[in-house]
Amino acid sequence: MATENKNLSNYDKNTIPNAKDFRFGIVVSEWNEQITEGLFQGAYSTLIDCGALPENIVRWNVPGSFELIFGARQMHEKLDVDAVIVMGCVIKGETMHFEFVCEGVTQGMKDLNLLYDVPTIFCVLTDNTLQQSIDRSGGKHGNKGIEAAVAALKMIELNSSTNA
Repeated sequence: MATENKNLSNYDKNTIPNAKDFRFGIVVSEWNEQITEGLFQGAYSTLIDCGALPENIVRWNVPGSFELIFGARQMHEKLDVDAVIVMGCVIKGETMHFEFVCEGVTQGMKDLNLLYDVPTIFCVLTDNTLQQSIDRSGGKHGNKGIEAAVAALKMIELNSSTNA
């Protein structure tokens, strides 16, 4: 496992930009809410810790992970944000549904990153079991929401430097 012996949720605030001047959109899937709420709390607390103002963090909920694409597109088009973070959780079941949803969401997020000049950060867990998702949303492997928030800050910095 890639994160078996390393918690990637530990970050050094000296290596990432201060978030006080940035505005964030976070789209959260209601499906597997136990997991997605943990991801959101990790991202939200990290953004606040890095200087973001609570009023500059906008959260929208959507029913499932597939709807994250539409929600993120609407954020890009209707809000003035510096980054959009999408959070979902798809757990493998007995049918091909898992593969179709994971592929569709991944391609949709890729398309949004190509279409808009504001980064879309992918924080969708695609695990084989509920326990794997728990482990990655605040459990023994840290919290991928924290990592998504840090990635958003770094991508905003990259975007700012390339648009200067």
